[in-house]
Amino acid sequence: MKALDPSLLCLLLPLFHLIASAAEHEEVAKHAIKLHRGKGATATQRRQWALDSCRRLTGLLRQKNVVLNKLKNAIRAVEKDASLSGEEKLFQVHTFEIFQKELNESENSVFQAIYGLQRALQGDYRDVVNMKESSKQRLEALREAAIKEETEYVELLAAEKHQVEALKNMQHQNKSLSMLDEILEDVRKAADRLEEEIEEHAFDDNKSVKGVNFEAVLRVEEEEASSKQNLTKREVEGDLGLSMLIDSQNNQYILTKPRDSTIPRADHHFIKDIVTIGMLSLPCGWLCTTIGLPTMFGYIICGVLLGPSGLNSIKSIVQVETLGEFGVFFTLFLVGLEFSPEKLRKVWRISLQGPCYMTLLMIAFGLWWGHLLRIRPTQSVFISTCLSLSSTPLVSRFLVGSARGDKEGDLDYSTVLLGMLVMQDVQLGLFIAVMPTLIQAAASTSSSVVMEVLRILFLIGQILFSLAAVFLLCLVMKTYLIGPYYRKLHLESKGNKEILILGVSAFTFLMLTVTELLDVSMELGCFLAGALVSSQGHIVTEEIMGYIEPIRDFLAIIFFASIGLHVFPTFVIYELTVLVFLTLSVVIMKFVLAVLVLSLILPRSSQYIKWIVSAGLAQVSEFSFVLGSRARRAGIISREVYLLILSVTTLSLLLAPVLWKAAITKCVPRPERRSSL
Repeated sequence: MKALDPSLLCLLLPLFHLIASAAEHEEVAKHAIKLHRGKGATATQRRQWALDSCRRLTGLLRQKNVVLNKLKNAIRAVEKDASLSGEEKLFQVHTFEIFQKELNESENSVFQAIYGLQRALQGDYRDVVNMKESSKQRLEALREAAIKEETEYVELLAAEKHQVEALKNMQHQNKSLSMLDEILEDVRKAADRLEEEIEEHAFDDNKSVKGVNFEAVLRVEEEEASSKQNLTKREVEGDLGLSMLIDSQNNQYILTKPRDSTIPRADHHFIKDIVTIGMLSLPCGWLCTTIGLPTMFGYIICGVLLGPSGLNSIKSIVQVETLGEFGVFFTLFLVGLEFSPEKLRKVWRISLQGPCYMTLLMIAFGLWWGHLLRIRPTQSVFISTCLSLSSTPLVSRFLVGSARGDKEGDLDYSTVLLGMLVMQDVQLGLFIAVMPTLIQAAASTSSSVVMEVLRILFLIGQILFSLAAVFLLCLVMKTYLIGPYYRKLHLESKGNKEILILGVSAFTFLMLTVTELLDVSMELGCFLAGALVSSQGHIVTEEIMGYIEPIRDFLAIIFFASIGLHVFPTFVIYELTVLVFLTLSVVIMKFVLAVLVLSLILPRSSQYIKWIVSAGLAQVSEFSFVLGSRARRAGIISREVYLLILSVTTLSLLLAPVLWKAAITKCVPRPERRSSL
């Protein structure tokens, strides 16, 4: 590549003049401050200073226009130069355009500052709202300026890289290359093409999308010791983009997709978090087993100790929670293995009626208490619906290895309980879908209420149609697909169990994806996957359970530890009396309502299981964490109500094993009793 023509460099001399005048501008600023403070400055001097400043600004703007005209002439001259290649022309023109943009942006910054000063002088210093709006406008201007400057800096880096590459090409043309050098040069060019092909311009593609906001963030490097080895490690990690970003709302971000996808990367924060949880879960679970508590509470305690309320050593909280969700998926898959379609048909009426009646009764009690306590109806309905849900993973752990039907022909309490829990999971998806519309309907005027009601009915009909489609798909799979699929999988996995594990997991994820696409809960898809596999017989069920259980156990540890990350012992201690009263009230109310509903819908010969089923439904689902966080972001509930929901949910989960064990001890005969705790 040729260097820039020396005759063209004179065109850029005014730019150097602008740089050299920076010191002079500083003197002007000091003189302005002195005059403003009135230190011996006369009216004549102030007028003369203002006149000189205007002349200087006018001269700079005139000089800027002259430079812009010369740059345009230079661009035309470069485009007409036949001695330059197309690539050389593009590079030189792009360089001149960068200088043009810099001049225009500098001028815009001057006038934006003047406009901001004028707006501030016209405002009322006692009006906080006006000052906030002015500050917001300045912040937006600074963000936009920072984005433009960042873009320009990236362009300069690209131009510099291009110039270095051109110099290398010139050097290679002037000397003969060995065979190895030629091979390496070809590899370098191929690598450059590969980077250009796989690079996604996510920043440029998304910055103009509607709803995208520019935010100021802090980039925090990992704190290492001052030794040379650690310093080298920090520099390398900084180059790989593994540092942490923090925005003004104290949200922390990590890298999800690097610009250069050819270099493998690992999130060492996430690795450390999983390792720490795994090591601390052992003594915590061991301690709970020693004192007679379920091991899951040891895992929750582990999350409390490592979470924000404890040592605060977990950095990748979102990633830990995401991995823990797979524990829920495999738990419900194993539940489905023990819950055959024949049993589902046997209790479908109870499973459908029971949760619906309980939810309606909870909402009725919530509205009544809300009326007495003067709580908004929207908030009362949300809290009641949230508290009406029960924890499917927790009850699933209770039922592992528990007793089945006690008498021939009677209903199995585990079948009834799991059927009602699955229907509650469906209600959860329905409630999440309808909740935004309910909020809009409550805030709408009377003229649009009818349309909002129709919209709610449409959503309900859509979800009911999705449920019908899911169950029809399950029927088709059971009849034509699942049998041949499993036989082929079992045949190919002779002596290679990982094929069988992968095949079963892939089928589970397929059902999960289908139910998600149909706007039904993913948990229902996992449950139905297990139920379909269980239709192949008892031998198949036992074989797959032996393979999947270890995976489920490890992921369940992560899931319960992630629950502990949202438990705040200090808040519970401060409000212990209120929280204990609220928790006992909720647990007793759910237990009584469940007993009442089951007394009406259970056959007379199976009335004795209502106590066990009611005990299993008396706690609050961990999904209240998800619902509570969404409601708090939407402004449905306040921060105080959100913390109360979290605390009541946690205490009810801690109380659940005691109530379950008491119900099992009272209702199940001792010879047939096999504790699931």
